[in-house]
Amino acid sequence: MQNYVYEFEDSLYLNLTNRCSNDCDFCIRNIKTGVSGHKLWLIEEPSAATVIAELDKMDLAPYKEVVFCGFGEPTCALSVIEEVGPYLKSRGARTRINTNGQSNLINEIENTAEIIAPYIDAVSVSLNAGSAEKYQEICHSEFGTEAFNAMLTFARQCVAAGINTTMSVVDCIGEEEIERCAELAKQTGAHFRVRKTIKESDRY
Repeated sequence: MQNYVYEFEDSLYLNLTNRCSNDCDFCIRNIKTGVSGHKLWLIEEPSAATVIAELDKMDLAPYKEVVFCGFGEPTCALSVIEEVGPYLKSRGARTRINTNGQSNLINEIENTAEIIAPYIDAVSVSLNAGSAEKYQEICHSEFGTEAFNAMLTFARQCVAAGINTTMSVVDCIGEEEIERCAELAKQTGAHFRVRKTIKESDRY
């Protein structure tokens, strides 16, 4: 079964792709096949029409928000987001993207935020390091150290576009690195959040 749409806690999640421009040391994909009993490795990526057909069957009102996340970097499927996002807003849903912030590089465009702002309410950008060198050391982006600055630019663009923007880190990176990241988030105008690192023993 392909889990393109799945529930987690009080929200609905959309699993559009398993592609990602990063290979982070702490990524859940290294130790789990999915979340909350939902297997998220895809045989094939869904079209926007496929996702919308599944959402058409559902009452979205009970969910806090609908999140583009899944088991990959959702902006690798930006063209699908561009169709599904407006559909969700037409149904009154609150929307969020969980992202590594590299969409401008992935899609070879200057400002993803301008594209998504009309139909995305919030973005959560994984920061996870206080410098380009440290970021590449633990996140292993296919774009090299360029990814870090592109991610910060993306966050600033989201803030400027009026999107509720949060930059987050995993707690395993250490207190000094977390402090550096908190300052970077402040400089971009984004909110800041520390999230728990998922371990293999965790029920998740």
